[in-house]
Amino acid sequence: MTIDLRPDQRIKVDGSESIYRIMREILIRESIIDQDKEHLWVVGLSNSLHILYIELVCLGTYKSVQVEPMEVFSWALQKRCAKIILVHNHPGNDLKPSNADKDVTDRLIQVGKIIQLDVIDHLIITTESYYSFVDDGLMNELEGSTKFVPPFVLVESLKEEADKLRKQIDTVRDERNKEIAKTLLADGVDLNVIANATGLKLEYLKRLLSE
Repeated sequence: MTIDLRPDQRIKVDGSESIYRIMREILIRESIIDQDKEHLWVVGLSNSLHILYIELVCLGTYKSVQVEPMEVFSWALQKRCAKIILVHNHPGNDLKPSNADKDVTDRLIQVGKIIQLDVIDHLIITTESYYSFVDDGLMNELEGSTKFVPPFVLVESLKEEADKLRKQIDTVRDERNKEIAKTLLADGVDLNVIANATGLKLEYLKRLLSE
């Protein structure tokens, strides 16, 4: 269910509090939703962080809500959103994220990376207050998690890191060999000897010698 926004609610998000002010209003509309059950909303954002829509995607029980990535991302993709924020309520008024809350967020972050749609925060709300994964540093922690990263993504990531490391090692080795070559050239050592010792080409050594 997509929730209609008033013009004054179609704001640019400048932090978790701005989202909470809107979501608190939605939460207290008892004629629309039942506060005794957990609900998960998705707030779709433009690249400039303006709110494009708010959708109630999942209705749960008094202590949990089942979340499917397809339901979370479907409307966001159709609306060409650049980012989304997750919001769900805790009927018991305990704002501490559960392990299930962390796992859901972790999983959706990884799905978002694959489809190039960033999950930038997750708010747990009550009518009195809220908890932000970003404000508490938990979002950064989950960003680095590999718990729900598909194996092929991990393999590709490791390959990329290995390639970067090899390039860094090659660069350091080349610079070291060039410095050694300059020293040996200054001492009058034969070019062929330097080439064998450093692996540098004779053409390069000749250019160094003429400088």
